[in-house]
Amino acid sequence: MHLLFATSIVPDGALSSGYEIANRAIIEALRRAGVRVTVLGFGWPGKAPSDPENTILLGSIDVRTDAAPLPRKLAWLANAVASGLTFASAKLRVVSDDSVRHAIDAAGPFDGYILNSVQMAAAFEKVFQNRPSIFVAHNVEFRSAAQNAQAASGAIQRALFRRESRLLEVIEKRLCRNARFVFTLAEEDRAELGVASDTRSVALPLVTRSEISTAHCKRKIECDAALIGTWTWEPNRIGLDWFLGKVVPHLRKDFRIHIAGSVPAGVSSPHPGVKFVGRVPDARAFVRSAAVIPLISTSGSGVQLKTIETFELGLPSVATAHSLRGIAHKPQNCIMTDDPQAFAKALEQTVDQRVADVDGSDFHRRQIAALDRAVALGVARLGAGAQEVAA
Repeated sequence: MHLLFATSIVPDGALSSGYEIANRAIIEALRRAGVRVTVLGFGWPGKAPSDPENTILLGSIDVRTDAAPLPRKLAWLANAVASGLTFASAKLRVVSDDSVRHAIDAAGPFDGYILNSVQMAAAFEKVFQNRPSIFVAHNVEFRSAAQNAQAASGAIQRALFRRESRLLEVIEKRLCRNARFVFTLAEEDRAELGVASDTRSVALPLVTRSEISTAHCKRKIECDAALIGTWTWEPNRIGLDWFLGKVVPHLRKDFRIHIAGSVPAGVSSPHPGVKFVGRVPDARAFVRSAAVIPLISTSGSGVQLKTIETFELGLPSVATAHSLRGIAHKPQNCIMTDDPQAFAKALEQTVDQRVADVDGSDFHRRQIAALDRAVALGVARLGAGAQEVAA
């Protein structure tokens, strides 16, 4: 079976976000299932695809809103309003439907599409209607947009997020309805998208890497707690605001917290132990340098890849209930609480008691096995659909 994996940004090997980590896990699982996968989408400016022989580039584009100059943001907004698309999908309309069709034709014969997330699928929705498809819902985007609207501080931003939420609810449910099968990244998202039936969808347990080392090496602890993420993404920003505003004030003054990643302007903390370290060369080495990992998600949907990575590494952690969405097996060195004061206390106790790492290989094996079963189910459903179309 030959499938086109249509995505906004093609993999370039950087794996700098949870979205990219999830994409790699899904593509590798498809290939383990015997599927020939050709990736179709845009590249980051100046970055080459990690698998050029199986990638069709539609051009290069920088879709980061926070890094874009004001004129470009206004142009994106104007295009979104004029076309009735969401802001994220309007960014991708730098090529025509015909250009995408010609690129697809260049891929040769194929059996169907993997429509990876709503942005690309909605931007060129008509183009992808000539074959059966699996829709990959990384998140329930309309719910995330509604939560972003509630958290927005300005009236204009709130109105824009509300517009996105209204459009996304219609688009996501239509994409699910038209797809032969749906992959979600959290069990709860299936019902939210109206595809809870086992004949319509399955939740994918993810991993952050294909293989995991079973060797245990001693860690050098350089801080008490470490957090890393793309904090300019609104759901992550909401979690960080909760942590800094609600949890950190309950921590003792000498508790050392290192925060890596791009942080929006205005994010700060009066706590003397909080240190913003910016971009780090090795994310895995960074989190391994901490005695405990706070898993602080409070909004959004889908699954938290940082949670999965923490469990694969076997690191001690304190997690919100939301951070454990889609996780079937919580390790014994993870404490779950949504109470800010209890969260702070659990962080301090984990450090003071020197809670040990656990072997994350068992968690990883369970995730891989469940992922492969889920992907095989979706491929079988898509294959049945392709045979019906051919007949």
